[in-house]
Amino acid sequence: MKRDSQDVRRTARSGITILEILVVLAIIALIAAVVGPRLVGYLGRAKTETATLQIGQIKNALQLFYIDVGRYPSTDEGLGVLIVAPAASAGWKGPYLESAEGLKDPWGRDYLYTEPEAVGPLSVRSLGQDGVKGGEGEDADLGD
Repeated sequence: MKRDSQDVRRTARSGITILEILVVLAIIALIAAVVGPRLVGYLGRAKTETATLQIGQIKNALQLFYIDVGRYPSTDEGLGVLIVAPAASAGWKGPYLESAEGLKDPWGRDYLYTEPEAVGPLSVRSLGQDGVKGGEGEDADLGD
């Protein structure tokens, strides 16, 4: 009979108390409070770096377009001519980018393109996270 009473006592004590659950939840909340803001910062920085790399790829594609067609796309044509051939451009050997997704910045907006003859040098830009000219940090404009 001693065995039966010991087994009963062990099973009664082997459960998790509500206090233990609350302690574990408090520890998880503390870890999330410390790690969460850092992860958000890394995500923002990653998007900025991605946009910078994409702008470089678009400029390279524009250079290839120029070599093949003999001109840069007009501002009206836009960057879409890197994916689909424009109506009047002999020599087009594209697509120069894999997909149209490469024409959107990491925040889902189109990159801004200005042809070199219109304003000066070739310009491909993103307005950053906020989508407004100017700004600092993640909201800063990227590109030329």
